[in-house]
Amino acid sequence: MSVKSDRWIRRMALEHGMIEPFVECQKREGVISYGLSSYGYDMRVGRKFKIFKGVAAAGFNDPKRFDAAAFEDATVEEFAVILPHSFVLAQSVEYFRIPRNILTVCTGKSTYARCGILVNITPFEPEWEGFVTMGISNTTPLPAKIYADEGIAQVLFFESDEVCETSYADRKGKYQKQTEITLPKL
Repeated sequence: MSVKSDRWIRRMALEHGMIEPFVECQKREGVISYGLSSYGYDMRVGRKFKIFKGVAAAGFNDPKRFDAAAFEDATVEEFAVILPHSFVLAQSVEYFRIPRNILTVCTGKSTYARCGILVNITPFEPEWEGFVTMGISNTTPLPAKIYADEGIAQVLFFESDEVCETSYADRKGKYQKQTEITLPKL
């Protein structure tokens, strides 16, 4: 496996629609950076959030029987607020189409990590496509701001030495082509 460079990412985004919309250079003036970097792409968090209310019908979070009523939907103009020791789900600005021989790993931006805000995004598997649903946790005792349309995580692209036998699309993955923030599914 090898990590892919900015040249490869740019070509795949522009010629094959791998990232839409695609920002060809890193934007940083007055914002949390986003766009193409040396060996990755800094994706943005969008304006749609599911804000955890802290109460579930069953009294706890269960990924097998998730209670959608535990969240409040919100669309924000500038930022969302995460309550202390809580989390939100959010959607990326970018839509991704991952090639069959590529796997991605995502990691939260250091600007947020240095404020006690953690971003969890699972890898994008070969031939997965959609808007990214991400979990953003506030580990601090203070409310935290998440700025819409600004950088939230870096996506690193890894090319395999050989093409996988079965892709995410082949097995009809449950989060394929998601267009909204998607809650846990079985």
